[in-house]
Amino acid sequence: MKKVISDASPLIALSSISQLEVLQRLFQKIIIPEAVYYEVVEEGRDRAGANEVKSAVGKWIEIEKVSNSDEVEALRAILDYGEAEVIALAQELKPDLLILDNREPRIFAGHLNFEVIGTIGIIILAYEKGFIDNPYKKILELREKGFYIGDHLLEKIKKYLDI
Repeated sequence: MKKVISDASPLIALSSISQLEVLQRLFQKIIIPEAVYYEVVEEGRDRAGANEVKSAVGKWIEIEKVSNSDEVEALRAILDYGEAEVIALAQELKPDLLILDNREPRIFAGHLNFEVIGTIGIIILAYEKGFIDNPYKKILELREKGFYIGDHLLEKIKKYLDI
């Protein structure tokens, strides 16, 4: 089983299109740091992801505490709190994969040699594994819900999916 750590944005985005469970189907278990739980469930109360993540904790989402708080504080200079805890936790747990959407933490994680995938990559992977039928429709649905997907990326996705 792969060790996978997720940031808040993918959890919220997938929940907004009723696809959070594809993470469980793909990876069996997801690890999130405390700051991500707080961002999605506490700060995000009554929004997409809050109830879904809260009910998955203890089943297939596991909350881990970051040991190195100094590292988190240093990372806060360039990343938000959840992203900083994801990177710090990754350095401690050495996961197989990080699920991050925002550009800055993705670049930072890449420099640390972590494999990274985002929400769109998760949707395409779920399609490739046969867990969802129409990934392009799901991606457009994400865009309609306010998830930023530029036209250039949308064209690349269409080309990749051969549609």
